[in-house]
Amino acid sequence: MQISKPIRATRTYTQRLIAGPDAVFPLLCPVREAEWIDGWDPARVVSTSGVAEADCVFTTAAGPLGAVWYITRHERATGFVEMLKITPLVTACRLTIQLRATATGSDAEISYTHTSLGPSGDAFVAAFSEDFYRQFMQDWESRLNHFLAHGTALKVAGDSNPA
Repeated sequence: MQISKPIRATRTYTQRLIAGPDAVFPLLCPVREAEWIDGWDPARVVSTSGVAEADCVFTTAAGPLGAVWYITRHERATGFVEMLKITPLVTACRLTIQLRATATGSDAEISYTHTSLGPSGDAFVAAFSEDFYRQFMQDWESRLNHFLAHGTALKVAGDSNPA
């Protein structure tokens, strides 16, 4: 048995969104994200309802073996979502999103915690800087606000969703 101290990075960012939690919450979904993230295409989604829900599982391309996402909490009434993302041999990630109504729409407090699972994960965690995360969150915020305003995905050259 190998026991080691974690190599881990946690980043949090608050997005300012132009619509209330009731409009935003359904879009925090592996199926619905394809509407507002150009190129988003999970390989498989396992869901009773066909969209995000507690115990929904989906897979995406990542690392050497792909990634498995598991929605552990999906609480529409409180605007809270929690997911785990396991990228074998790379990282284990916990993602939380908390929506809060504001006078102009909503705030989305988004936290990612990446824990390394090996040398590739060590490199990923080292590169998961505050600057990288801020840029990633601002891109996500722009895409979501564009969709909320126009009903179409924002087209960006070289689209990808690394986190």
